[in-house]
Amino acid sequence: MPPELLQIEAKKPGGNWKDPAVQFRKGVFCYSAAAKNVRALGLPNPRDWQPFDADWKLPPDWKQILLAGMKERLQKYRSFRLFMDICVRCGACADKCHFYVGSGDPKNMPVVRAELMRSVYRRYFTLAGRIFGSLAGGRELTEDIVKEWFYYFYQCTECRRCSVFCPYGIDTAEITMIGRELLNLIGCNTNWVLEPAANCFRTGNHLGIQPHGFKDSLEFAADELEEITGIRVDVPINRKGAEILFVMPSADYFAEPHYYTLLGYMMLFHEIGLDFSFSAFASEGGNFGLFSSHELMKRLNAKVYEEAKRLGVKWILGGECGHMWRVLHQYMDTMNGPADFLEKPVSPITGTKFENARSTRMVHICEFTADLIHSGKLRLDASRNDRWRVTYHDSCNPARSMGLLEEPRYIIRNACNRFFEMPENTIREQTFCCGSGAGLGTDENLEMRLRGGFPRANAVKYVQERHGVNLLACICAIDKATLPTLMEYWAPGVEVGGVHELLGNALVMRGEKPRTADLRGEPLSAEATHA
Repeated sequence: MPPELLQIEAKKPGGNWKDPAVQFRKGVFCYSAAAKNVRALGLPNPRDWQPFDADWKLPPDWKQILLAGMKERLQKYRSFRLFMDICVRCGACADKCHFYVGSGDPKNMPVVRAELMRSVYRRYFTLAGRIFGSLAGGRELTEDIVKEWFYYFYQCTECRRCSVFCPYGIDTAEITMIGRELLNLIGCNTNWVLEPAANCFRTGNHLGIQPHGFKDSLEFAADELEEITGIRVDVPINRKGAEILFVMPSADYFAEPHYYTLLGYMMLFHEIGLDFSFSAFASEGGNFGLFSSHELMKRLNAKVYEEAKRLGVKWILGGECGHMWRVLHQYMDTMNGPADFLEKPVSPITGTKFENARSTRMVHICEFTADLIHSGKLRLDASRNDRWRVTYHDSCNPARSMGLLEEPRYIIRNACNRFFEMPENTIREQTFCCGSGAGLGTDENLEMRLRGGFPRANAVKYVQERHGVNLLACICAIDKATLPTLMEYWAPGVEVGGVHELLGNALVMRGEKPRTADLRGEPLSAEATHA
């Protein structure tokens, strides 16, 4: 790679930071939501427009709508008002954002990004701001500020890395979420967020796959597994009375490399004889409502509980997904729970009580599988993964938001012989974001994705150069969708895969035929074939 591509311009910008003018240059922003998707979700102001248009076709009373919306949220969310008031601009968060590191744009410092909203809050909702205006740090709300909010609040992946370093515990992601929610009130939203959400209401999943397509995809996976292992696995869908409902992100049964993770799930469930069911109604674990508004998040999340109730399962098991787990861990109980109609999760195989899930009644697949391995219920041949030299990316939401740090590593260490950690200040709670979460994974936004993902890729390149790492494992569908492009650009030669793909490769199933290929169809080594 030419070294000049690794140079990030970070000199002090000229002008006043209060100037809201932004340039919607190709490659650094997401396209607007199509009017049909805005209408499908019942959101305000559906119309044809694009961020680079001079006229955004805002409603005539857009200013009153935004200020009323801000007032309502200041009253409703105590954390929002607190975060508006307590920041002392110490700068501890300033260099912790991957978008600031990758772009050098000061307004991508979390403290400044939040200041874009705080300045308006100060002008209209504090006594000093109402009297002294700009002298008190306030800014008048103008159309240019609306465009500035759109530009920067859609250059935040809500990954929360900045919050780890804030001495006051300010969660800037919450401010971004409120910013996006306010923009939605006047019809300023992106298509890569609203189209998946609209699809989810129409067909049950973000990709718009209809129930018969969902069924065909799972049966195709069962056919492939039969070719690889000689074993026919069951594909139970919408089965009432099953003990467990399994929910996964739709990319797992549609896209690569996610699909290999699906194969791993199906092998595991067959091997342990799990009494479970997929659902064509809750055929999506991801929740794009998180990127739009609390109300949309709640509506999408409700599908999981409703289907668990309809099928009469005891509890819910969830697959490798990022935002699903943040919604579940931080919001589900208060949005749609508590799920008193379900039982406190207990593994039917090991008898382990998942005390951490006694409220939501939903267990992460990595917790479930790690417990199986720890209890000696699985036979694993790690040599089947010997072509991989693996490192692990802590996906922001499962790691930082719910503390799922050791379980994926425990699975990998039991399923692989060659595992290497990235530098300590880039993993676990301090993990760097993929740069494309929170609805930014669009192709029109590619330059900003690559800039935002640069810190993550740089850490991967470190272990690639020192240890020959050639696989980046993770447990998030968006990571699996966007990291391959990031690796291709910044660390060529590193592929991306799921933890349960590695588990499936290593799993020795009872009655299986001699295995000659892994889940990607690549030949196993001679040693692994004869193990």
